[in-house]
Amino acid sequence: MGLFSKAKKGMADAANAAGMAAAYNQQQAAAQQPGMVGVQGMGPVAADPALLGGPSTKPLSEDDPMLQPVNGVSLEIYGKSAAEAQRRGITDEDGMAALVEEMYGIPAADVKAAFPVWIDRMGKSMVVGQQLRKHMGY
Repeated sequence: MGLFSKAKKGMADAANAAGMAAAYNQQQAAAQQPGMVGVQGMGPVAADPALLGGPSTKPLSEDDPMLQPVNGVSLEIYGKSAAEAQRRGITDEDGMAALVEEMYGIPAADVKAAFPVWIDRMGKSMVVGQQLRKHMGY
């Protein structure tokens, strides 16, 4: 690679890094707005893995559909019951659904139907997964 090619590549790499840093700063600023929930601890290199097919790190408003309950199962209910399931040694979906029914009165069938929706949402947004872990006490 010649000198000019290296210089050109270096300038392109620097511009790309600056763009990623700017995107990261925008995401962090958006996450700090009232009513917004963002992913904490993501650096500019990993600003939005959704670009590569991974879950997004973009902040969500507190009333975003991705954070709304499914069949009455909120992220808080999911997280707190998952933490209790760990304490009790419950490791299967049926046991978890029965636990949610016991703790919150939501029918186990509704709970079981909610699980794949929550899992899908976590696969689309890191905010959802991070909020779940928060409710689990992590």
